[in-house]
Amino acid sequence: MPHENMPVGVSPHLIVNGAAKAIEFYKAAFGAQELRRVPAEDGVRLMHAELSLDGTLIYLCDDFPEFAGGRSRTPEALKGTPITLHRYVPNCDEAVARAHAAGAKVIMPPEDQFWGDRYALIEDPFGHSWSLATPLAKG
Repeated sequence: MPHENMPVGVSPHLIVNGAAKAIEFYKAAFGAQELRRVPAEDGVRLMHAELSLDGTLIYLCDDFPEFAGGRSRTPEALKGTPITLHRYVPNCDEAVARAHAAGAKVIMPPEDQFWGDRYALIEDPFGHSWSLATPLAKG
């Protein structure tokens, strides 16, 4: 049972090469707010960071293969990711343009979809997949 100050819900925990740069990307691309960062003993990597995005916590850290049986766990090392982080945004086209300007790769540009969203897919500079969508006006 969570204590009263513990957030409830699911928070993604992203592993990247260059967590400090990733924080700056997420701030520029998505308007994330940095809440906390904990540097590693090596003074280079981040052991832990917390961001707030749309009222949700996102955890972030640098890759630490030495704590994972010698294996890297970044999307680059895994040659992709099976997970897509999804965000509803007020304007899909503007959100994609902002993320692209910050360094994201557009995988699928914004398009109206049969299920009722304007939808796009991007990849951040650290290999994580994000979908962005805006519900289409019903009419």
